[in-house]
Amino acid sequence: MLDVCLLGTGGMMPLPYRWLTSLMMRYNGKSILIDCGEGTQIAMKEKGWSPKPIDIICFTHYHADHISGLPGMLLTMGNAERTEPLLLIGPKGLTRVVNALRVIAPELPFSIECMEIEDVNQTFTFDGFRMEAFKVNHNVLCYGYNMVIDRIGKFQLDKAMELNIPRNYWGILQKGESVEYEGKVYTPDMVLGGARKGIKLTYCTDTRPTESIKEHAAGADLFICEGMYGEPDKLVKAREYKHMTMYEAARIARDAGVKEMWLTHYSPSLTRPEEYMGEVKKIFPESIAARDGRSVELKFEE
Repeated sequence: MLDVCLLGTGGMMPLPYRWLTSLMMRYNGKSILIDCGEGTQIAMKEKGWSPKPIDIICFTHYHADHISGLPGMLLTMGNAERTEPLLLIGPKGLTRVVNALRVIAPELPFSIECMEIEDVNQTFTFDGFRMEAFKVNHNVLCYGYNMVIDRIGKFQLDKAMELNIPRNYWGILQKGESVEYEGKVYTPDMVLGGARKGIKLTYCTDTRPTESIKEHAAGADLFICEGMYGEPDKLVKAREYKHMTMYEAARIARDAGVKEMWLTHYSPSLTRPEEYMGEVKKIFPESIAARDGRSVELKFEE
């Protein structure tokens, strides 16, 4: 199960009724944050989640509304007596940007590791899941992310017993590791069925529509995408500043065959995004104008 919370849905500046876009996910004891604009800490407190156990923070790009909350977040983690290392992932320049921001957060009781994305597409693998970064089209270097949880095949008890594999080796094989017993090597494929459907979440903001977004979002259980403008006369502005309209996001969701789309990163001028959802849903019916704190538990299909 993947816990998901869209902490904030605003773009450019925090508003009294809308925090800046940030996503937090929890899976298998790990917490992952994507983007950390001003006010993210408050949005997190409103949700009732704590920044202390955050293990990974990913950044789409280095505009202030996506990273300016980092120094305060680091200080809060430090004040909570965190000692575990923190991993940061982001486009090239991450180390330089973080070091500059840390001028106001210089002393921390934990270490920070920066991993910079080097390629157009890059995968970061962790215990039980992976983060896939893919380049999008903004006016600065910017990436979208996939959170992917693969699920191996179901353990075949009859096959394990038929092969006389001792019970104490079953768990190892279930984890996808081979074992050796009485001179024979047993591999996971001997006792596991075919791979089962996992969980996939795609997060994408601050970009024009691109083929890479459609390709990487294909089949996602949840597609969280910017819909900065809903007003029909804002398409020219979206093109000029390399953002996306709600309708463009809906077309990507439709073409990528995702299960559900949450719109986010609204312009400050877009005070009531739900007013435009009628036309959006004509393009992709499973569209939602997300509000701050929208949450879901994504579960494995049985």
